[in-house]
Amino acid sequence: MPEKKESHFFSTDLKSPMFIRDKEIYLSLFSGAKDEKRVGEASVWYLYSKNAASEIKEFSPSASIIIMLRNPVDMLYSQHSQFLYNCNENISSFEEALNAEEDRRRGLRIPPGVHFIESLFYRETVTYTEQVERYFNIFGRENVHIIIYDDFRNNTANVYRESLRFLKVNENFKPEFKTINPNKRLRSSKVRYLLQKPPQIVKSLGKVFIPRSLHQRLIKDLIFLNIKFEERPPMDIGLRKRLQAEFASEIEQLSKLLVRDLTHWYKT
Repeated sequence: MPEKKESHFFSTDLKSPMFIRDKEIYLSLFSGAKDEKRVGEASVWYLYSKNAASEIKEFSPSASIIIMLRNPVDMLYSQHSQFLYNCNENISSFEEALNAEEDRRRGLRIPPGVHFIESLFYRETVTYTEQVERYFNIFGRENVHIIIYDDFRNNTANVYRESLRFLKVNENFKPEFKTINPNKRLRSSKVRYLLQKPPQIVKSLGKVFIPRSLHQRLIKDLIFLNIKFEERPPMDIGLRKRLQAEFASEIEQLSKLLVRDLTHWYKT
């Protein structure tokens, strides 16, 4: 697996300056690979992309696919929190951000720091049945391994071992499991915007007086100092129930596709 996560090379229908589009740059991510049995990468928006599955198939016909699915209500709440952190979102209220979807389709209320507009159409990102079925059709069910996040959270070691078995690699390897991406928020969104898109004069002076390596480290340190790690507050119970009702049909369709009852996602 390359050092850089989420290259999103195979999703040409999605537009973001953060996604790698140059094939040579993409391939260079794997320059350290030698005789490993498996080489892979992880880009979360491959599931949402309508092109990624066919593009991956064309590039690597024998590829194996692993997809992790989370309760859509919890997933969207977490996604909104992450977007506030990385400045892809500027509406602090989760409910208001959901209500802004239609305006954003018309090009209105777009956050100044947005780097991936399509992701702000929140409800589209959890049309799991259509997304998973696309991979089943292109790769065959036997080459697609589905993980339910609940299982991963409750029995991490077992789910990890099942993934190793699916990939036909050594099942005896036991890594240290720990949380590496806890919930966090910005102390100041203005500081984050400034660090992401500094004024041209600041960029010019930085290039003249600060070595590139030191400059990058300084930015990373400032970004970290602007972070506050804290538990995500519980979702409003009324909003949760409305979203559960809204996604009930989608969850039932997914249950049939996966031959697994996931209806507790909208009943709990």
